[in-house]
Amino acid sequence: MGYRLVIFDFDGTLADSADWMRGIFNDVARRYGFRSVSAEELEALRGQDTRAIVAHLGVPAWKMPFIAAHMRKLVTRDAHRIPLFPGVEALLEQLQARGIALAVVSSNSEQNVRLVLGPVASARIRHYACGAGIFGKRVKFRKVLKAAGVRPSEALSVGDEVRDIEAAAAEGIATAAVTWGYATEALLRSRAPTLVLTHFDELSQAVAPFPGA
Repeated sequence: MGYRLVIFDFDGTLADSADWMRGIFNDVARRYGFRSVSAEELEALRGQDTRAIVAHLGVPAWKMPFIAAHMRKLVTRDAHRIPLFPGVEALLEQLQARGIALAVVSSNSEQNVRLVLGPVASARIRHYACGAGIFGKRVKFRKVLKAAGVRPSEALSVGDEVRDIEAAAAEGIATAAVTWGYATEALLRSRAPTLVLTHFDELSQAVAPFPGA
């Protein structure tokens, strides 16, 4: 499969932020008045899509921007505690060397993405479209396609949640669902992504430069 552009989600795809999220989740819940959960409930929620999770937690829509802004501040504070998944830096280097443009579309801030990636890896990302609302990634995908000057058929979105698959597919972008992030493999497969990946090496093997790139 040939692609000129690979668009990555960040949390749960490049950054291994799950343990950090578990550690701060109930503090945020108490602060903003939504439901606290046990470790077992958090694990079970991995099998639900974002809308179902929001409903289960009882988060009013009007609070979401405030919660997101607070979470970004916490990531800035704790960026040194959030590692990349093993293999991220090598993968980005390999894809860039093949002439494939790289992008990040994330609900996190560009500052935080760069902090966690570090200077070398973050410099490999050509396009950043960050600060997306919880259901606002579609417009960010459109922005990245325009900035990169590629057609949707020339791009691949890589993410770990149903909302990544849905937003990219709505723009005609092929989708790769990764099983090491927030959502379960069964949930991801239920949305029929183009690819399901269990390891970074599979992405490197599956992605070739677009003909003429």
